Amino acid sequence: MRIAIYLSPNRELVPYNYQAALVGAFHRWLGSNALHDDISLYSLSWLQGGKQVAGGFTFPKGGLFQISAPNAELFQQLIPNMVQGTHIRWGMEVQQANLLVTPNFGARHRFWANSPILIKRQLPEEKYQKYFFPSDPEANGYLTATLRHKLRKMGMKEEVKVAFDPAFEHPKIKKIRYKNIDIKATFCPVIVSGAPEAVAFAWEVGVGNSTGLGFGALR
Repeated sequence: MRIAIYLSPNRELVPYNYQAALVGAFHRWLGSNALHDDISLYSLSWLQGGKQVAGGFTFPKGGLFQISAPNAELFQQLIPNMVQGTHIRWGMEVQQANLLVTPNFGARHRFWANSPILIKRQLPEEKYQKYFFPSDPEANGYLTATLRHKLRKMGMKEEVKVAFDPAFEHPKIKKIRYKNIDIKATFCPVIVSGAPEAVAFAWEVGVGNSTGLGFGALR
């Protein structure tokens, strides 16, 4: 399932690194929960509908924020606190929220990234976490392993593969600063193939790491 949240135009400049504010709004709506510490079986998009200006973004016609998850109980907790007029930040308020049923994508589907896809691993020989991108031979294996782990957590069969679209010529590497941490992630379509329920599950939980922090959401 997915909820599409339509926001009013901003009255203050939206900074480039706005993700933490969206994550904070999500957890305020959700209330007391154990999702902070568990693997993210949900995904949060970036804001859509904005224009880049000096120092940040503006949303003259309002913005769109999407939250996706396979668990209907999550939405039952969210929706009562997501009433019209709820303020997020920058003068942007909830105007409308539409609940969307997960489509049937079949056994193979090419998804666009609704937020940049993050792949990170702590390797034994590395002091810091290493980021991976479409050009790295390990990248698709890591994407697949993460999604299979989430399927396993849900008690679902792990019949799925995830790969960056090799025909997409210009993946865009984005440097994001999240709570004083510099992160590199990629805007690039992915192809998910396998059991139809697993392909649909990817649309709900996203791909890669930190989908609960606004990475790897799909459309």
